[in-house]
Amino acid sequence: MPDGVLPEVPHGYAGAACHTEPVSLVWTLLGIVVLIVLHELGHFAVAKAVGMRVERFSLFFPPTLFRIKRGETEYAIGAIPAGGYVKITGMNPEELKDLEPQVARRAYYAQPPWKRIAVILAGPGVNIAIAFVLFWAVLLSGSLNGAATLGRLDPAVPTILNNASVLAVEPGAPADGVLKAGDRIVSVDGRRATVDSTKATIASHRCAGKPSAGCRAATPVRLSVRRGARNVALSVYPRYDKEAKRMLIGFGFGSVRSFGPIAAAGAALSEMWHTTTGTITGFGDALTSSKARSEVHSIIGITEVGTQQVSGGAADAFVFLGFLSLILAVINLFPFLPLDGGHVLWSLAEKVRGKRVSLLAMYRYSSVGIVLLLFLVINGVSNDVSRLAG
Repeated sequence: MPDGVLPEVPHGYAGAACHTEPVSLVWTLLGIVVLIVLHELGHFAVAKAVGMRVERFSLFFPPTLFRIKRGETEYAIGAIPAGGYVKITGMNPEELKDLEPQVARRAYYAQPPWKRIAVILAGPGVNIAIAFVLFWAVLLSGSLNGAATLGRLDPAVPTILNNASVLAVEPGAPADGVLKAGDRIVSVDGRRATVDSTKATIASHRCAGKPSAGCRAATPVRLSVRRGARNVALSVYPRYDKEAKRMLIGFGFGSVRSFGPIAAAGAALSEMWHTTTGTITGFGDALTSSKARSEVHSIIGITEVGTQQVSGGAADAFVFLGFLSLILAVINLFPFLPLDGGHVLWSLAEKVRGKRVSLLAMYRYSSVGIVLLLFLVINGVSNDVSRLAG
């Protein structure tokens, strides 16, 4: 880790992944399941609240492995872990004519457009709320891993402040066991410390002979650091880093920005906006660029990334789940049936026109979008399988 550069992978991340991968995989899958359940619970709760008849609440898709009926609603678990659904009576307008009058009155398409829109938006709304709460909590916590991950997610949000404090120390580097995260460097070799002067002074030390990978400097760097309420004098022998082509002692400059509740809320919203616009433009790029398509992941790749993130600790896991929750909301709001956005679009069209849009017209329009989405899903699975196969 070059001095003054925030590590791409937080301290301890790689080692943790090796030992906790099976546990992390379980937690990742559990997190994804919870996001699905909460999304569908949003639809379910609002449908019940506005008086619609809910026939089934299912985690995963058929064939059904388990079912139990409570009142008029059947609760089920399917065998295909690719999502979940809430079945509301009369989601197809053509069903209405075959329903008994007392049932038809509570059917989805018998309700005014505003009730239908409220029910449909409740699912993505829950996902958006989850993303906001998780991002907000991570920013408010002051976690280094969380701040670094969110900083990479949206560089426009300054989660790490560039100053002469020690942000993180590389394991096994000369500074390991000497410097501590949070130390503020006051002077280096007797001169007042700034980020640039500290880098330059460390780099000015030389090995006894010709520089070679890992050679130790002939003289130590003498540091004065503020640690808590006292000043501490330290000596560290830099080592030559062949890749960086200079002497390093192995730490990152900076400090985690302190957020209050209001500032954390604003930063969380900014992170969410950046993620949302990036998802939409990324979708367009994936349809027009082979390079962008090669980076598309399926649930296989997403689970693998999630497992690595969870291995980094709770803050990294929360950022991943918040990010995934927001992506689920954005994709669900694409205006194609059977996605949530398609239902909202046609309810709005009915409100504007003053009469219902035919089912045939709905599906003719939506078929184009669904084909494109399926194309990307298949492409993502192909990318992940090819990568895993080497």
